[in-house]
Amino acid sequence: MEEETPEELLMKRHRKEKKDLQAKIQGMKNSVPKNDKKRRKQLTEEILKLESDLSQKHEEELKQLKSKAETKVEEVVNCVETIKLEGGEQEETKQPRVTKAQKRRDKKAAQEKERESRIAEAEVQNLQGVRHQEGLKLAQNLAQQQLQIKEISSDGHCMYRAIEDQLAQRLKSGLKMSVKELRSRTAEHMRNHADDFLPFLTNPNTGDMFTTDEFEKYCSDVEHTAAWGGQLELRALTQVLNLPIEVIQADSPSIRIGEEYDGEVITLVYMRHAYGLGEHYNSVERLKDSTGAEDN
Repeated sequence: MEEETPEELLMKRHRKEKKDLQAKIQGMKNSVPKNDKKRRKQLTEEILKLESDLSQKHEEELKQLKSKAETKVEEVVNCVETIKLEGGEQEETKQPRVTKAQKRRDKKAAQEKERESRIAEAEVQNLQGVRHQEGLKLAQNLAQQQLQIKEISSDGHCMYRAIEDQLAQRLKSGLKMSVKELRSRTAEHMRNHADDFLPFLTNPNTGDMFTTDEFEKYCSDVEHTAAWGGQLELRALTQVLNLPIEVIQADSPSIRIGEEYDGEVITLVYMRHAYGLGEHYNSVERLKDSTGAEDN
């Protein structure tokens, strides 16, 4: 059996520590009655801190390992250069013949080592990255409301898909719309209330307010393409659905649109750094414990 590399050993230990932490968290959750909302809120904050501390610890260890590996490579390079300088031109020496099987093993080992290195580097970048930090902040904000993110696919329809999901979660309301219908109703409402929306739309090249033809093109794109939705479309949707919409963000206060409506609020999560593609909307759902059961 081949000896494990330092990268493999570190990754294995990290996986075990994450698993142990999840077991500890489950024990903490089981120790607090579900009807003790104050203690549950404190517990959520404690859990987030434990997870954050472990992530920072893993990040530092990965950085140290990478630094050691780079130092070793540099030492080897320096040693080779020294030998060349002291010995001048090296005489060719006969090398033992390497079998095909050994070549295959060496190639496989090199590929595996490179893969582990890429994984370790990606994990460091993810822990340091703005997307990871944004996710931690959002999770903490949502946990205070006993909510968690429900992932929505990133295909240009994310805002409408998130609203579709929010409506589908309200089984008793009977209000259900597909993405296609939501887009169609949004475009129709904007056309019928052009005076409420046209002043906020300008030509990016000239800075002038949209002409009638440009506004119709905009509405047509809303209805028939995967054009990304924003605050204007959200405003139209609150009026179409007669429901308020709340947009939760990581680094800014939540935005509430359609406060004049009294129905159950539709909650969306706005992410600036999702999927490396920039802005994105997700839905939310009730916070679940690690066994998959919803908190009451």
